Amino acid sequence: MSEPGSCADFSGSVNWSRTALGAATAWPPVLRVTLDIVFNSPLPMLLCWGRERVILFNQAYAALAGPSHPPAPGASVPMLLPPPLTAAPAAFAQALNGACAQQVQQWLTFPSAAGPVKRECDLYFTPIRGERDGGDGVHGVLCALAPCAPSRPAAAAAISTGLRILVVEDNPDSQFLVCEMLSAFGHDNAGVADAEAALLRLAGGQFNVLFSDVSLPGMSGIELARRALHSDPQLQVIFASGYGESLLGQVRFPFIALQKPYELDQLKAALARVEQQLRRAPT
Repeated sequence: MSEPGSCADFSGSVNWSRTALGAATAWPPVLRVTLDIVFNSPLPMLLCWGRERVILFNQAYAALAGPSHPPAPGASVPMLLPPPLTAAPAAFAQALNGACAQQVQQWLTFPSAAGPVKRECDLYFTPIRGERDGGDGVHGVLCALAPCAPSRPAAAAAISTGLRILVVEDNPDSQFLVCEMLSAFGHDNAGVADAEAALLRLAGGQFNVLFSDVSLPGMSGIELARRALHSDPQLQVIFASGYGESLLGQVRFPFIALQKPYELDQLKAALARVEQQLRRAPT
């Protein structure tokens, strides 16, 4: 992740203190994490933040909206909410109330000099939670836009050949970041906070990759992987660790290791290796 407040591609081009967000040094950590996701994602994304409903978006969203749309990153309070939020009010309201929501095959209308332009997208709404008024609350809503899902037979074929990743990370911000990056790369995923919950999810057989922190509360990530591989020898394992190689030196089963903090390119390379291994695995 970029340095606090740098926000990826906009590190040198935006004076945040002049925007509706204010100086980046005063941002809560959850905002910095969320904006790193937005600005690093290849998918069009926008964030509605705070009680004032400040709207931020990435370059992919600005390109989708057309040349008449303001350039990224936004960071202003518009007179009207953007089309993804107004076109799916029930899903937006559900996310504001703390629950994930989606609206598939939704037509969006963007203004342009030549007249309104319509785009059909699937919309995915995620509440962004953090401390508020002494407790947990929803600070904003992240909306990701994706091309409409293919027809059912094509979608089934894509799922059968893609990665289905279980993320095990006890830090909620880190888990959220990893899951959003995996989704942006086109991989199905789910997240849990401990090894015991992971074993229950893995028992269903719907995952082909275990992406786990090494150090977890209770059972370690290494022991989790050992038990999971006993039940499913074809399961691929990726470890993320901030302790270097010291905790992994005695591991006797195949795995891929990522040293925290890792870059997006390192994560992509690890996923590519997993895909190659799954293609070579006997069916």
